[in-house]
Amino acid sequence: MAVFTFIVKKSGDTWTAKQHAGEHNLESSASDTFELQRKLTNLALATAGPNPVSSTFSPVTPTAAIYQVVLGGGGGGAAFASGGAAAPAAGGAAAAAAPAEEEKKVEEKEESDDDMGFSLFD
Repeated sequence: MAVFTFIVKKSGDTWTAKQHAGEHNLESSASDTFELQRKLTNLALATAGPNPVSSTFSPVTPTAAIYQVVLGGGGGGAAFASGGAAAPAAGGAAAAAAPAEEEKKVEEKEESDDDMGFSLFD
């Protein structure tokens, strides 16, 4: 698995990116962030070989961002990440379902004026 982290900055009308750390010192530039991401991903693939790709683009300010490309790892990493995220959600859903059932039991009991000792039509 290879991880490439780039510092992205905008100067004028051009976005530039330089690799944050690593032995390759990759860099590129483009007129928009989409094109820059495509170029950086292709540079990473050319360096590390064909692998499954996962990437994130995180804007920090309107003129700066972090772009990270992760190569390799296959679907296992994604499965573990989504599995971990799904477990709390499922537990939360089960916990939320229990109070809902109690609420239904409470709602089934209809109120009547007779319970209060008087009737509206007396």
